[in-house]
Amino acid sequence: MSHLRLAVFDVDGTLIDSEHNIIAAMTEAWARIGLGAPRPEEVRGIIGLSLVEACAVMLPWAPHSTHRAVAEAYKDAFRALHLLPDALEPLFPGVVEALDRLEEDGWLLGLATGKSRRGVQAMLDAHGLNGRFVTVQTADDNPSKPDPAMLLRAAAEAGVDRADVVMIGDTAYDMAMASAARMGALGVSWGYHTLEELHSAGARMVIDSFENLSEVLTTLIRDPSCV
Repeated sequence: MSHLRLAVFDVDGTLIDSEHNIIAAMTEAWARIGLGAPRPEEVRGIIGLSLVEACAVMLPWAPHSTHRAVAEAYKDAFRALHLLPDALEPLFPGVVEALDRLEEDGWLLGLATGKSRRGVQAMLDAHGLNGRFVTVQTADDNPSKPDPAMLLRAAAEAGVDRADVVMIGDTAYDMAMASAARMGALGVSWGYHTLEELHSAGARMVIDSFENLSEVLTTLIRDPSCV
């Protein structure tokens, strides 16, 4: 029986470039609730969190009812945006090739994201990625990152020991989640948090492209102290 290894990917900022739509939807949500407009860097900073938790971080002074209201307004705005012809959220360069190579090398693939299951399915449909991931963990079924629940559940569903799991993501929330789960943490430099934030949160390595991803992941599995 072959040795099972699991590569778990974040979605926004790691696989797809969704920043523009997220900022636009959050700006519209704030306007509907009468909150003015958020700064783009504020929105960028909460990408990766589950929606209500993200609203709580951005509006710490507001009651929970406001956080939920903003979250619902965001969902409506985001759905409306996706009906527009220019709302495509493209894959980052090298994603499909990296997934192909990982599968060829025997890796199982998973997702762990603050998106809803509906949002994940729309992404999979848009990019022809259905059937690629053996486990899909979303905000609908788990506590928000950086709670380790998503990764622990992903490992259990895939039947993989936590020592053979690597989380690939662009935010400190991804890296902190992996550290809390005692799993490998691989940052990507093209997303929404800085290199300093990634390393401070526990990233063992940060890559600048998906080229040679399989080899990098194998290095992390073999040498967990790699930095």
